[in-house]
Amino acid sequence: MIFGLIRRYVLMAVAIPLAAAGARKLSQTLEARRGPSRGTRLLRQGADTLQGRFGKQKKRSRFALGR
Repeated sequence: MIFGLIRRYVLMAVAIPLAAAGARKLSQTLEARRGPSRGTRLLRQGADTLQGRFGKQKKRSRFALGR
């Protein structure tokens, strides 16, 4: 049971941010070579989604009402 918990923590703390960074770097490399395309846009959006869900959360403004 403890090994499952450790495995889940390692996945969330290490593997997912690395995958997001790799997808973002791949998207940038492909865009530099071939220009913007649907595939590079999807890679970038996927990296943004992973980073937003599992990465650092944006600090909310103290005066942001209703958000």
